[in-house]
Amino acid sequence: MIPKPKEKEIALERVKQLFKEAESVFKKNPERADRYVQLARKIAMKVNLRIPRELKRRFCKHCNCYLKPGINCRVRTKNKKVVYYCRNCKKFMRFVISKK
Repeated sequence: MIPKPKEKEIALERVKQLFKEAESVFKKNPERADRYVQLARKIAMKVNLRIPRELKRRFCKHCNCYLKPGINCRVRTKNKKVVYYCRNCKKFMRFVISKK
């Protein structure tokens, strides 16, 4: 049995790798990119891992599709929020713009 912290570390590595693969394969095969996102989310949920912020904004939380701004996603700013509009499922997600 693998200890919890090591398990989460391995899962995070795998999630990052799957997102990298999804980005590279998106142009040729968007369905495969969507499948990679589904697998990454499943892995993260299994070990109770938070997906990093920069990766969270790359997929639709409603239909689990990989988002590429300008192709299947529209990005706007409104009232100190970034709004991502998915063109596949016609839903949107809002993220607060925070100062670092």
